Amino acid sequence: MKRLISCCLLMLTGTALLTNSAVAAEPAECKNVRLGVVNWTDVIATSAMTQVLLDGLGYQTKQTSASQQIIFAGIRDQRLDMFLGYWNPIMTQTITPFIEHKQVKVLAEPSLKDARATLAVPKYLADKGLKSFADIARFKKELDGKIYGIEPGSGANTQIKAMIAKNQFGLGDFQLVESSEAGMLSAVSRAVKRNAAVVFFGWAPHPMNVNFELAYLTGSDDALGPDEGRATVWTVTAPDYASRCPNAYRLLTNLTFSAEDESRMMQPLLDHKDALESARQWLRDHPEDQKRWLDGVTTFDGRPAAENLRLSSNP
Repeated sequence: MKRLISCCLLMLTGTALLTNSAVAAEPAECKNVRLGVVNWTDVIATSAMTQVLLDGLGYQTKQTSASQQIIFAGIRDQRLDMFLGYWNPIMTQTITPFIEHKQVKVLAEPSLKDARATLAVPKYLADKGLKSFADIARFKKELDGKIYGIEPGSGANTQIKAMIAKNQFGLGDFQLVESSEAGMLSAVSRAVKRNAAVVFFGWAPHPMNVNFELAYLTGSDDALGPDEGRATVWTVTAPDYASRCPNAYRLLTNLTFSAEDESRMMQPLLDHKDALESARQWLRDHPEDQKRWLDGVTTFDGRPAAENLRLSSNP
């Protein structure tokens, strides 16, 4: 009789565990995660960290590289699930119509609180007197009438073009050179090697702040955002993603960073290291981050995340 009771108890316990596991597991539709990525090193780094964590928990993540407008439209059209690179206020003009029509959802708290994005110059140029937006026009000849921006269609370029169109700060005769992040930084690097004048769109976190001795311009009159370009970075999802895929969404809410740490995460990428392997190495070297990011999270099939995260690059 005792043996029969014990067997029954074991069967009941096993059934309860299976039931709890089934309840905790994500719906099957959540297994494939569609992640939009703009070609900025900071977004590439944080997106790689997100993919490594999700894939290590049993999800299958696919990244789609596109402009911010296409990414927001992709979330609206249910072709993408999430985006970790909404820079506020630089991208606010672009995302606002999607927010107003409830086609995307911005998380309640930023993933990065201490970002900055505004025009910058090498320190040697600031030492010569180019310290504010109002100083740029005085250096037009040395600058060849050019301001270096990032990819066409970006919020930053839109705002710089608006300054030029309004002749704000006397910039009416200037030309915005639109390029990729890498292309812009190559132009800055060439100028620095020649000790030449250059003004460009700079931001933190980014290894450019370590690789170049920079000065961010002041006196912007909020042309590139309030408080001289101070910014925050936010994660964006489909409007119903939290209710559809609560476990993956919990991970997104946990994924917060500091500008200093993100800059260090980004350096291997500028050294042409693989983004996913760099993210895996960061997690191996920073167990405290791994613990913080996995708090309250499970694997796709409902097991505790901390004990079951797989960091191997092999299937």
